[in-house]
Amino acid sequence: MKIRSDILRIYQSLHTWVGITTGMLLFIGFFAGALTMFKQPLDRWISPPASHGAPAPVAMSPDQLDGLVRAMLQQRPDARQEFTLHLTQQENIAAPLSWTGSESGHELDLSAQRWLGTLNEAGQFTARADTPSLLAELIDMLHRTAGIPGTLGDEYLGTYLMGIAGAMYFLALVSGVILLLPTLVKDFFALRPGKNRKRFWLDAHNIIGILSLPFHVLISITVVVFAFHDLFYGSLSRVVYGDTPMFTRPAVHTSETHNVANMLPVSALIEKLQQAAPEASLQEILFMGLEGPRPVARAALLSPEHLVQGPQAAYVLIQPYTGQVIDTSMLPGQGNVWSALTIPFFSLHFGSFGGDLMRWVYFVFGLSGAFLFYSGNLLWVEKRRKNQQAKQQANQPAVIQSRATLWMAAATVGVCLGAVAAVCCTMVAGKLMVAWVSQINHAYLTVYYSVFVAAVSWAFWRGAARAAVDLLAVCSIAALAIPLTSLLAWLLPGSGVWMHLSLASLSVDLVGFVAALMFAWACWLTARRVRHGPKDSVWAA
Repeated sequence: MKIRSDILRIYQSLHTWVGITTGMLLFIGFFAGALTMFKQPLDRWISPPASHGAPAPVAMSPDQLDGLVRAMLQQRPDARQEFTLHLTQQENIAAPLSWTGSESGHELDLSAQRWLGTLNEAGQFTARADTPSLLAELIDMLHRTAGIPGTLGDEYLGTYLMGIAGAMYFLALVSGVILLLPTLVKDFFALRPGKNRKRFWLDAHNIIGILSLPFHVLISITVVVFAFHDLFYGSLSRVVYGDTPMFTRPAVHTSETHNVANMLPVSALIEKLQQAAPEASLQEILFMGLEGPRPVARAALLSPEHLVQGPQAAYVLIQPYTGQVIDTSMLPGQGNVWSALTIPFFSLHFGSFGGDLMRWVYFVFGLSGAFLFYSGNLLWVEKRRKNQQAKQQANQPAVIQSRATLWMAAATVGVCLGAVAAVCCTMVAGKLMVAWVSQINHAYLTVYYSVFVAAVSWAFWRGAARAAVDLLAVCSIAALAIPLTSLLAWLLPGSGVWMHLSLASLSVDLVGFVAALMFAWACWLTARRVRHGPKDSVWAA
């Protein structure tokens, strides 16, 4: 396929500059997004065991569940506004009941304390305070905001910037495909290693981009929708719906308040929920506003073979006093036209279908997306040198790199590798510091931003070439420390560090070990490039 050279130059310029301006933000978003595919295993891996509050038996008979909830509502009025009944048992679920004493908000409360309720051996209700680890939620926040602090109105500033980056990212995808069209058949699977390292990086960049193109198009569109959904909903409600509400809400009952003593037994609610979704697995029920005019219980149900609206689960709303199922629109195949249009956006972005296999696929795609942005910036930096060489006379000395090129190379290395090292160090700190830090969630932020800022500063001080070797070594050591903390717990049971033996937790250790090997290999290749590469390159010492 032939395309005029002037058109190709326009799209090449568009692809280059859009990628350069958004690449580092999108690298962080994709790297953190890959990790969020396994938020639950991360929560299980980081949750302390018995010495800091062991998980109580969650598997209870229907009579025990009824007695537990009834006792909690009688003894703890602060739980009536909102509490969660957990119906599964895992390392991160420390009791059958949990509540905070207030209604959950949009923003994360790092200092929030929750209460855990269960039955003791004598069958009596007991409650204790606990500080939940928000490591997985903070990584998800990094995915959505790229770690940019501050708010704009009711939303994080980073979310809007990521939405803008997503729109520009779509332009980069379209322009990149157009650039490849003339040589797509010839160069599609061409991966040419050798002395021309730039050609190898370009081939790898193109292959990964084309093979994962549908995934990247989907992510770019849904990022924009998620970032600006309030604006979209506001516009639709004014222009399309007028005075008609966009979303139906549960009916308000005539009485202004309800008495929790009249609430149906939870065993009866569970039975009705299982009848509403017989093929799904009930995980938890969130009870809200039990004493208000609009009491509701939201049940989370796992259905891996279907597209669902949540990151992991589908939802059903039920009236806790009458047992009436009031909303099944978030169940697969039971919604209206609007649900049928919106649920695929959520599910395809979250990867909440197809079980663990699809999560691993999304994990690999997420990391490959991070590689696209990192390699794209490296290619831009190296192309500056090639352009300068072409303009110089044969008898002129080696290329003198411009300050802008040096800064872009340092920023790419510092931001991208700094984010990776910071996340790994934060995970390790979560196990090593929990015994000495009262507010572990604030410690997560301190560790992350300290390592990230140090990495960026190091890259600008040492230069891109030397810093790349140093930071890759740090990434390898930090990733290796993830399974080493578990090994330490196994060798020294009294060390205060813990190790969980579930497959989900051990998988986190395994991925950390594999990542350490890959970073070590990349460090060795980069060090060789620094020593033996062209002396006028940014990547030479």
